[in-house]
Amino acid sequence: MRDNFKDRLNTAFRSIPLEKYKVPSIGIILGSGLGNYVSSIEGPILPFSEIEGFPRTTVEGHRGEYKFGKEILIQAGRFHFYEGYSLDDVVMPVFLLWKLGIKTLIITNASGGINKSYSAGEFVLIKDHINFIGSNPLIGSNNNEYGPRFPDMTEAYSADLRQLAQEAVGSTLKEGVYAALTGPSYETPAEIRMLRTIGADMVGMSTVPEVIAANYLGIKVMGISCVTNMAAGILNTPLSHEEVIETTKRVEKEFSALVEKIILKLVSEY
Repeated sequence: MRDNFKDRLNTAFRSIPLEKYKVPSIGIILGSGLGNYVSSIEGPILPFSEIEGFPRTTVEGHRGEYKFGKEILIQAGRFHFYEGYSLDDVVMPVFLLWKLGIKTLIITNASGGINKSYSAGEFVLIKDHINFIGSNPLIGSNNNEYGPRFPDMTEAYSADLRQLAQEAVGSTLKEGVYAALTGPSYETPAEIRMLRTIGADMVGMSTVPEVIAANYLGIKVMGISCVTNMAAGILNTPLSHEEVIETTKRVEKEFSALVEKIILKLVSEY
């Protein structure tokens, strides 16, 4: 992290009028096209634009706001490396959630399916990841106030939380490995064959920096991926962001029901 990161974070935190909000201990980051879950939760909204020094979302399907629900703090929208943001910017929201008191974080995304047993519109629990972004958000001087110089990533996605999700849903959710690349171009068929060979089940352009930051800060993480399309070369069709948004809209009710069950289980046990 850059030397001015702490000052930027503190400035953002101090600009939030906390007297207006009651912050729960559970947070969720909503990925591409999944932001409509916000509408199902009651509570005050804080636009990113009102947080001093905070980045702005530029991608369709990312609202750019926090919503303070009774049981969960929702972050609707995220920042991506491919937008030209630094990794400091990408993980700034995770650090802010930590300062606000979040202890458990659900991180969601839209992904391309590499595993041929997956289908568009299916939800998959992330059990591990492969970082092909080419960098790490913790590069730079370390602040021991946040976390250790060399944080462990053995269980980046909590096994306890994955088990909780399975119990909450009452059926068997598939679990898979998520590979993150920079984008914004979609992967080539050759790259997808490589990723399958090394064990990836899904591919996307987000999540991994945020998960690294959350683990560094001691936040327990659950990852949920919505497979919005099959990755390049698996089907003989071109890929588009419109397809991603279309699929997430089609399954938004199922997504809301899934998250609601998990939140209820979390609240009862944490």
